[in-house]
Formats: sequence, C-alpha cells, structure tokens
Amino acid sequence: MSETLLDVKGLSCPLPVLKANKALRGLPAGARLTVLATDPASVADFRAFCKETGHALVAFGEEAGAYRFVIRKREDPPA
Repeated sequence: MSETLLDVKGLSCPLPVLKANKALRGLPAGARLTVLATDPASVADFRAFCKETGHALVAFGEEAGAYRFVIRKREDPPA
C-alpha cells in the first residue's frame, strides 16, 4: 500500500485541504496520505472534506499543537 506524507504546517484554511486534495488526485485508489497541519480549523475542514469526497479519514491525532490526519483515497467508481 502506498503512503505519502504532506507537511502543511504553518498554512491556514483553506490551504491544507486544497493541497491535500491536489496530492490525493495524484495517488492511486486505496493509497494513504498523511497530512501534518497546525491550523486548528483543519480538524473540522478535513472531516468535512472526507465526508464530502468519499475519502476515508482513517486516523486523526494531535500532539504539541500539530495535527496528523491519515486519509485513504476512495476506490474509483466501477467502470
């Protein structure tokens, strides 16, 4: 399984989600993207983003003011 790290610490809403969306577009279905962010608004933003797009937020954590999101890219729709 592919896993990619995206560090968007220091960026404010909506940039963390926009950069994560761009990164996910380049990944195969089922790949994992780990996002590191510092914007407190990113917590609600990533939850809403995953719900809206169908990607899975498989893990979330916070440590020393940094948030870590693990997102699994949704499977491609059947052809």
